[in-house]
Amino acid sequence: MTDAALIRLTAAELGDKLAAGDVSAVEVAKAHLDRIEAVDGDVHAFLYISDTALDAAAAIDRRRASGESLGALAGVPIAVKDVLCTLDMPSTSGSKILEGWVPPYDATVVSRLRAADLVLLGKTNMDEFAMGSSTEFSAYGPTHNPWDLDRIPGGSGGGSAAAVAAFEAPLALGSDTGGSIRQPGAVTGTVGVKPTYGGVSRYGAIALASSLDQVGPVSRTVLDSALLHDVIKGHDPRDSTSLRDEWPSFAEAARSGLAGGALQGVRVGVVRELNGEGFQAGVKARFAEALELMANAGAEIVEIDAPSFEYAISAYYLILPAEASSNLAKFDSVRFGLRVQPEGGGTVEDVMAATREAGFGPEVKRRIILGTYALSAGYYDAYYGSAQKVRTLVQRDFAKAFDQVDVLVSPSAPTTAFRFGEKLDDPLSMYLNDLTTIPANLAGIPGISVPMGLAAEDGLPTGLQLMAPARADARLYTYGAAVEQLLEQSWGHTLISRAPDLSTTEQTAATEGVI
Repeated sequence: MTDAALIRLTAAELGDKLAAGDVSAVEVAKAHLDRIEAVDGDVHAFLYISDTALDAAAAIDRRRASGESLGALAGVPIAVKDVLCTLDMPSTSGSKILEGWVPPYDATVVSRLRAADLVLLGKTNMDEFAMGSSTEFSAYGPTHNPWDLDRIPGGSGGGSAAAVAAFEAPLALGSDTGGSIRQPGAVTGTVGVKPTYGGVSRYGAIALASSLDQVGPVSRTVLDSALLHDVIKGHDPRDSTSLRDEWPSFAEAARSGLAGGALQGVRVGVVRELNGEGFQAGVKARFAEALELMANAGAEIVEIDAPSFEYAISAYYLILPAEASSNLAKFDSVRFGLRVQPEGGGTVEDVMAATREAGFGPEVKRRIILGTYALSAGYYDAYYGSAQKVRTLVQRDFAKAFDQVDVLVSPSAPTTAFRFGEKLDDPLSMYLNDLTTIPANLAGIPGISVPMGLAAEDGLPTGLQLMAPARADARLYTYGAAVEQLLEQSWGHTLISRAPDLSTTEQTAATEGVI
């Protein structure tokens, strides 16, 4: 099998071929490393490439040859968002203040990847400390969308989504604070999952907003995300917010959705507040088509009112900066990371100020200032306290909705990928990119973004978001896989198969016969 064919296999297909001995882990790893070398100069999905990936793959091949029983994804390559600590690679969270810092430990999810014998390819680019919706706020330069290199790949996890969309890796890990897995998934034509809060350990994930952050899978199919979720799920005693639930097999849930008839009688709620003014016409058209397909497959489409969702984005942008200003206080030039000595010396406070001025980017500074103000004496109740009350109302609206329906749906993002620089001078416009994804983070419920087709006006990917009650992640995989299959059957091919071949001069999606 050629390298070109090998990198386009799904993770599930790669796992099967590796188990059958049709291909070696070294061959698979080398094919992806060669792909990274060939195209990542244009995409810039990676900040660091592992120098031990081939050694790890060779060790897996030896163990398999000795007859050892290995997991379903053993030997499958994976990329890891730079927000996750890795003891053998730098972990910078996209910031100059952590440039070159190598942690003394692995994040729990990274430890679980290694234990399941996945091959770590490297660390992916991201908005600094996960603050952004475009990966333009990385201190190391932006990542480019493989569908159109002049456009953003979403954020904050644009590097992970772009790596998967560019066939540099079949799988990746991201983190989702307000949509940072699902929104990049939507604009790059990939699958992104935000698990139930507490369902996947956050130990070793560099914190942005501790009550909102959640680590999750990035892939090209729902089944691949389910297989990866099975690896990283489960209780972690080192994470005080980790749930003690016994989780079902998400891969089995996804396969049940592919078996046919999964949507028969399912009540699908359309949230009126998440599909209105400001949504791109091509996104709305694709969403209407997806709803029609679900209805034809036997689903009951129900319109749902969630009035508090109107205020969710305002509440989020008070809660997140407040928690970020607390979490980022540890970057003080004293314990680890960058240290800048002011000219002529100075006090500890002077060194701290100089270090933060040099080490933090403009978006991080903006949110720290906003969060510190919201938590200050005299303003705490008016701002942070009020935002938490809105959060409770959002949770109640979700509870009422799930009394009426099995799953909620909306577009994953209001528009397709925008051009670089288009929103940099308008932070509020940038923040609105997370309009549809933020409510799930405020409520702690799971969500998945599935490719929904290409928008007619620009030929770029759109995403369908499904949301389920807390702890009902398996439901998302069943219905998500069923919808994915319906959409692909209607197109006659997978959406990712339409992605441009970056090894040629073609850089944008063809719009002829747009799906």
